[in-house]
Order: sequence, then C-alpha cells, then structure tokens
Amino acid sequence: MRHLIKIWVMLGLAFLALPLLVIIPLSFTSGQYMVYTPEMVALDPSAYSTKWYLEVIHDRDWILALKNSLFIGVSAALLSTLFGTLAALGLSRAGTPMKGLWTALILMPQIVPIVVTAGGIYAAFSDLKLIGTYTGVIIAHTVLAAPVAVITIRASLERFDWDLVAASSTLGAGPLLTFRKVTLPLIRPAVIAGAIFSFATSLDEVVVIQFIGAYKQKTVPIQMLIGLREHLSPAILAVATMLVFFAVVILILSEVMRRRSDAYAQNTRKA
Repeated sequence: MRHLIKIWVMLGLAFLALPLLVIIPLSFTSGQYMVYTPEMVALDPSAYSTKWYLEVIHDRDWILALKNSLFIGVSAALLSTLFGTLAALGLSRAGTPMKGLWTALILMPQIVPIVVTAGGIYAAFSDLKLIGTYTGVIIAHTVLAAPVAVITIRASLERFDWDLVAASSTLGAGPLLTFRKVTLPLIRPAVIAGAIFSFATSLDEVVVIQFIGAYKQKTVPIQMLIGLREHLSPAILAVATMLVFFAVVILILSEVMRRRSDAYAQNTRKA
C-alpha cells in the first residue's frame, strides 16, 4: 500500500511538472513560433538556439519590465518585511488583545478576490493622485505581500522562546537592544524567507498593476501579457523559463533558511 501511495504521488508530481517540461525545451527553439518542429523532436542541434534569451536581454521593453519588477519588488519586499515583522511580533505575544481580528484584517488582501482588491485600491488611489506612479504600485504591492511576510515570520515565532526576551530585560537591556541582540538573530532566517516570498509575490502580481499602473510601471508579467496579445514570440517562453528557475531558487533558499532557523533554535535551547 505504501509503495502504491508513492507511485501515485510521483505521478501527481509528474503531471504538475509536465507544463514546465514542455515550456523549457521550447524556449530554446531556433524557429519563429512556439511549436515543436520535427527537427526538435529528432534532437537536431540546429533546431535549438539561445537567440530568444539574447533577444530578451537586448530588447528595451523587456529590460524596462525587468528593471521595474526588480525596483518595485525589492521596495515592496523591504516594506512588507518591516511591517510584517512588527505585525508578527505583536500577534505572537500572549497579551495582544483581539488577535483573531487583527490576523483576519492583516490576511484580508490574501483572502479577498484580487479583482475586488484591485478595484478598491484604484478607488482609493484615484483621490490620492497615485494612479500611474511608482509610489502607488509599491504601496499596492506592499499591501499584497505583507500578509505573506506575516505568515512566514509568525510561523517561526511559534517556536520562539520568549523567556530569552524576559531574561534580556531582566539583565537591563531595553526593547530595541533586546530585539537586535536576541529576537532578530533567532528569527533572521524567517525574516529573510519572508522577504524572499514577498518579492516573489510582487514579481508575480499582474491584476492590480493593470488597474493602477501606467506604461512606465509595466512589469515582467505585464510585458508577457502584451507579448501574448500582440505576437506569440518564443521570447515569452524564455522569460517563463527564467521565472521557473527563479522560483526553484526561492524554494531552495526558503528551505535553507528554515533549516538554519531550526538549527539555531536548537543550539540556543542547548546553550
């Protein structure tokens, strides 16, 4: 029975990975269309090329989209991590009143349909003159990414030993010194993981930015949509492949951070 379950799990994983296995080889086509040619099926070396990756690197529209994604994503990740850390610390303390209500409000952007959130943000930002500005897009992405940081960091705080904070206070350390010397080193891997997932959330966002962004703020997903509407270029598959490898790197980093957090917490308890 156990072997049968493993087989079904492997088949399920293979089914989920099948679209990636189709996209990645096709991104190296030397042709002009997103189709497998007989030469590609026959593994003819002349049927494969990196020209679409080179086109992405040298195309002004893709470069602009990449710069915007990095700038907006990093800015939103920094703000989300800052606010998410503070919120997670507050929600993890035993004496915090109305935890359930605050948790629901913080997680609301992840619960409400994204179109509804986008419409609300558009209505609010219209009066504030933030439509078509980098500031507006960064704030909107921070709102969407902050719950991810809160979830990630709060999960680490579930295993946090608050007696260490009490001991630090007893020894005369103030709140800021205690946070810098005791709390932050223990939760640093979770904070870094929260920042990574926040950046990934901003990078993947495609609905809100269509409501409040302009051409100057277009990101990689928006440029991919434009490419799909105007012409089906294999350059889109090249970008998709890059995003797949970026997602793999994020998963590896998050697992490394989780293991480091667990190891640090165990060493602290032993000490």
